[in-house]
Amino acid sequence: MPRLTIDERAITEHFIRASGPGGQNVNKVATAVQLRFDPRSAGLPDPVRVRLQRLAGKRLTRDGIIVITSQRHRTQERNREAARAMLLRLIERAAIPPARRIATRPSAASREERLAEKAHRARSKKLRQVVQDD
Repeated sequence: MPRLTIDERAITEHFIRASGPGGQNVNKVATAVQLRFDPRSAGLPDPVRVRLQRLAGKRLTRDGIIVITSQRHRTQERNREAARAMLLRLIERAAIPPARRIATRPSAASREERLAEKAHRARSKKLRQVVQDD
């Protein structure tokens, strides 16, 4: 797998108040991090960028920015590391090209087996029908 380099200028971080643990500081200190990543200015190859935007899902804004929020930990530094780790995992998944599917055809024996099973089902359903007297 080729090594990817990411331009640090494509990542911006904003610290916000977290709703999770924090003790006495929960309403005073902005420990949660909101990481914003612009894949277009990161210098990623086009196929990787397209797969990354598809994998981002609801984290992708209309402007094409990926937003990752981390508020699991009590400190800014640990939340920052967690957000960067999430972004890294996402980019690593996008860097792996999908396996090409090779089209195959069912064998003659499997086709024959399917048709025999279908005929058997038809016969058993036919037996369940109510016979009409004329």
